[in-house]
Amino acid sequence: MRVVLASQSPARLATLRSAGIEPEVIVSGVDEDIITSTDAGNLAAALAQLKCRAVAAGVDDDALVIGCDSVLAFEGEIFGKPGSPDEAAGRWRRMRGRSGVLHTGHCVRRGDVELVETASTIVHFAAITDAEIDAYVATGEPLHVAGAFTIDGLGGAFIAGIEGDHHNVVGLSLPLLRDLVGDLGISWPDLWNRRT
Repeated sequence: MRVVLASQSPARLATLRSAGIEPEVIVSGVDEDIITSTDAGNLAAALAQLKCRAVAAGVDDDALVIGCDSVLAFEGEIFGKPGSPDEAAGRWRRMRGRSGVLHTGHCVRRGDVELVETASTIVHFAAITDAEIDAYVATGEPLHVAGAFTIDGLGGAFIAGIEGDHHNVVGLSLPLLRDLVGDLGISWPDLWNRRT
């Protein structure tokens, strides 16, 4: 089965590969700014759906298209990717020692059937120092990810703990994805196409 990942995220690609799935990557190129919402879960789902639909329009009906998008809900605000190093540092100064909820929207589509769901994971941020924040932002890593942090990279040491699915914080919940493709009538092991 042709599996298409409608995302340019290296972390999502790595997550699928580690689960035995080698997808074809097609970047949607959609303008994410056309979607707005005050609800982080709804925003993540709508963005995932937008990406999935854009890519699905250009592939054959037998292909399974997977679209995802993540946002962080923190103290009533929604954090996507920071726009600048200063914004990333400012977020970290607010988030340190506190918690937020990382929402990842998932949209799967095969032919005319489309399913959308959001997974949510509570993230507890460590009480890191200003020097650690500045050093982390200087690496550039936080500028390319929702919430200005990773759990699977340099930022992993700054996450004190999570409540929920670890993979969701990386950007793609494998248990949720398994449920969604199952609802499409696809057995998870049938997606294993990666040679080890």
